[in-house]
Amino acid sequence: MKLLIRVDASTQIGTGHLMRCLALAQAWHDAGNQVIFVMATEAPDLINRLKSEGMEVIYLPIEIGSAEDAKETAKLARQFDANWVVVDGYQFGARYQEIIKEFELKLLFIDDYGHAKQYHADIVLNQNIHAHEGLYSNRQPYTELLLGTSYSLLRREFWQWQGWQRSLPLIAKKLLVTLGGADPDNVTLKVIEGLQKVEVEGLEAVVVVGGSNPHFEQLRSASQESRFPIQLKRNVTNMPELMAWADVAVTAGGSTCWELAFMGLPSLIVILADNQQSSAKKLSGVTGKNLGWHEDILTSEIAAAASELITSTQTRLEMVKRGQELVDGKGTDRVLMCFYKQ
Repeated sequence: MKLLIRVDASTQIGTGHLMRCLALAQAWHDAGNQVIFVMATEAPDLINRLKSEGMEVIYLPIEIGSAEDAKETAKLARQFDANWVVVDGYQFGARYQEIIKEFELKLLFIDDYGHAKQYHADIVLNQNIHAHEGLYSNRQPYTELLLGTSYSLLRREFWQWQGWQRSLPLIAKKLLVTLGGADPDNVTLKVIEGLQKVEVEGLEAVVVVGGSNPHFEQLRSASQESRFPIQLKRNVTNMPELMAWADVAVTAGGSTCWELAFMGLPSLIVILADNQQSSAKKLSGVTGKNLGWHEDILTSEIAAAASELITSTQTRLEMVKRGQELVDGKGTDRVLMCFYKQ
C-alpha cells in the first residue's frame, strides 16, 4: 500500500508539519508499505532524514497551495497508485481539497485551527487539545473527524517510552530548551539570556535547534558564555532521551507540547505563532505554564517562571501526571486504523 504526503518545511513554515507527518509515515512504512513525500520547499537536512528512513522524496517547484499544486499532487498520487493522500499545511485550503477529491483519491487533511473555509477530505485530523467539532461545521457529510490529543502523532523514537515513569528531584536542575526547527526570531537566545538570571546552583541545559535555524553561531557563542553548562545540539534524533534526561523544558506552543506531555516533562510554553495560542492557553496549569507571546516576554519573567517551576516539586508532579494522561502515545496507531477501515 502506498501513502503520498504533501507537506513543506522552511525557516518561515517551520518543521512541525513535516515532523508529525514523519510519525505517520514511519508507522505506515514499518507495516511494510511505501511512503512518498512531495515537497515544494528545499530543506536538505530534513530530506536527508526522510531518505535515510526509506522514504521517497519528490521536489515539486510550484506555488504552495495553488490549484496547480493540487493538480500536480493528485497526478503524482494517481501515478504512484497511492491508497491515501495526506496534506498538512496552512497554505492548503478548501479548493485544494476539492481538487484532490475530484481525482477520486482518499484524502487525510491535517489541520490545527479550522483554517479552511470548507472541508472536503475523507478524514480531518486535529491533534490539539482545543480541537472541537465546531471548527469543521462546514464539511462534507462523509468527512470523518479525528479530534484531540488521543490522535497525537508521535515519531518512532517515542514509541518505546510508553509506560515510562519519571523520577522527580526536589530541585529541578536539568533544563531542555526546544523552540521549534526554525525559530526565525531567535527566541532561543532570549530564553538562554533569561535562564542566566535564575538563582539556582548546579543548573545545566541542553538547547536543541533544527537545521532551519539561521542563528546557530550566535547561539553557540551564548552557550559558551553561559554561567552554567549548556550543550547546543542540532538536528537531534533522540528527543525522547533528552526529554527523559531533563527535569523542566522551555518550549514553543507547537507539536512538541504533545511529545513533552507524553514524556511527562513539565514545561514553560512560549507562543511563537498565532496558531499556537489556543493550545498554550489550554495547556497552562495542566502540563506547563503559558508565558505568552514571545515579543511580550521579558528575560526577567522567563527567569521568575523558571525559578518557580524548578523549586516547586508538587507543581511538577501534577504536570507530569496530567501530561501522561493527556497523551498515551497510541495516536499514530489510531489514525492508521482509520486508514485501514475506509
